[in-house]
Amino acid sequence: MGYFETIYASGLPHRAVAVYMYLHDRADRDKSCWPAIPTMARELGMSRSTIKRALNDLVSAGYLRKEFRYRENGSHTSNLYTIL
Repeated sequence: MGYFETIYASGLPHRAVAVYMYLHDRADRDKSCWPAIPTMARELGMSRSTIKRALNDLVSAGYLRKEFRYRENGSHTSNLYTIL
């Protein structure tokens, strides 16, 4: 099956598998990326709430690390997602 064998067999909801594959496709060499939730929702044809639930599923299952990123003035800029 290859690289995705463990995610397919994980028992995670389909939404989480789709978001994982989306993030994997956009990740850099360090397995990190920072797409916006509205962008993911639009490109995957899911609601923003569904994307958020999928991200939480992936973090809880240990497939993804989510880091909040901030500007110098303290305002939120984006989330950094790293595939584990």
